[in-house]
Amino acid sequence: MKEITIALPKGKLFKPSAELLSKIGWTADGLSEKSRKLVIANDELKLKFIITKTADVPTYVEYGAADIGIIGKDVIVESGKDVYELLDLGFGRCHLMMAVPKDRRRPTLDDYANTRVVTKFPRIAEEFFARRGMQMEYIKLHGSIELGPLIGLSESIVDIVETGTTLRENNLEEIVSIMDSTARLIVNRVSFKLKFDRISPMVERLKEVLSNEAD
Repeated sequence: MKEITIALPKGKLFKPSAELLSKIGWTADGLSEKSRKLVIANDELKLKFIITKTADVPTYVEYGAADIGIIGKDVIVESGKDVYELLDLGFGRCHLMMAVPKDRRRPTLDDYANTRVVTKFPRIAEEFFARRGMQMEYIKLHGSIELGPLIGLSESIVDIVETGTTLRENNLEEIVSIMDSTARLIVNRVSFKLKFDRISPMVERLKEVLSNEAD
């Protein structure tokens, strides 16, 4: 039986990802986001789990350090990594949008052309604005994106929103939705061919679980 390595993201997607995999029997003792172990193995089932930063999951999968990964669609698109997307898992639902201070909102989206936008997603943002013929200056931050317009660093932000609470608390208003995102199951393209006999049945079992939960 071929060994399978799975990359799971730290943060909000870890728990639902681990719980979903456990429903098909793919788990390991001590599999926890807080584990100090870098690799958690189930020797009997020939499974290895690595728990990593969200943005790194597509990289591990593209280069084959992990055969499989679970990650948000937004991260897949932003990373630009060459991975094969197998399944929409449905959880972790959110959307990427542009927001501005309520008291500085301009009449149309095009009125923000040639302004600065703070974001963790410069690739997605640039593609979106380029399709509209808008040139923008992009400032990538890794921390609190909402700070950008509040301290004069930018006129707007492009960020992920789930409930909109953080926007409201910082007097920001969404003006355009850019893309929707949910968690996806991704696989290394070579692994999918070489380990098809393990990966394909796993995908089918996941589909069954998701279908049953949807009913």
